[in-house]
Amino acid sequence: MGEAKEIWSAPITPRTGNSLMGTPRVASPPVSCPPSQLHSPSLTRSPLLQSENGDAPHPKSKTPKTPRTPRMSLTPRFITPLGSPMRKALRLTKLDPQDAWLPITESRNGNKYYAAFHTLCSGIGIQALVLPVAFTILGWTWGILSLTIAFIWQLYTLWLLVHLHESVENGIRYSRYLQLCFATFGEKLGKLLALFPILYLSAGTCTTLIIIGGSTARTFYQVVCGDHCNPKPMTTVEWYLVFTCAAVVLSQLPNLNSIAGISLIGTVTAVGYCTSIWITSVAQGTLPGYYAFK
Repeated sequence: MGEAKEIWSAPITPRTGNSLMGTPRVASPPVSCPPSQLHSPSLTRSPLLQSENGDAPHPKSKTPKTPRTPRMSLTPRFITPLGSPMRKALRLTKLDPQDAWLPITESRNGNKYYAAFHTLCSGIGIQALVLPVAFTILGWTWGILSLTIAFIWQLYTLWLLVHLHESVENGIRYSRYLQLCFATFGEKLGKLLALFPILYLSAGTCTTLIIIGGSTARTFYQVVCGDHCNPKPMTTVEWYLVFTCAAVVLSQLPNLNSIAGISLIGTVTAVGYCTSIWITSVAQGTLPGYYAFK
């Protein structure tokens, strides 16, 4: 039998420079860090980068987490088709700290395609249907001249709105026309100049959209379904109410990027009926003695 030895722990003494010279050190691999986003023009005005006293908050130390052992799914198999989309939706709705300081009506998920959908859907509307009637009244010369001037004016106003949307000096986004008028003309003069036009334009636009949307929904229902679906079809006023309820539901969404698919459908239909207008006109030809230069 060997002799048992008693082993105890001794306090660690600091190493001197001589002891370190004899021990070879292994060079640690370089660590690549992502570029800092603190100099972004959007994040510099974020309140998340400042504490209550105005100091920059200290980053929290991140410790490596041990890998978790896989657990058995608590979702029964018969509701898995329902549980999986719900879990995916919960993951998509997690709060992003970079977007937390933005209002609910703002979004960073937009791109150039969304902007094109929204611009085309809002720019091509009922005026495209009235365009052939306007040409019959104005004639080719004044019609083309008026259309060119209106198009240039629309591009100019769109350019102004893009450049006035966000201030370079203070970084404030003006997402409302009333806010933009306050920043341009002052609070009193801006309210006098912008409040009444915004009110009657909004009321007129909403009324026009309800009339057009309800009438279009009724016509679509009559074409698709006919008289065989319901012996007592809804009246025009009831269709107006249906369209209003649908618009109220869609208005609860936070921003335009939430309805990018609807804007895409509107863009496709707008381009489609504009194309059908000029293709039909070219295919039918001109009426003898009716279309002429004035």
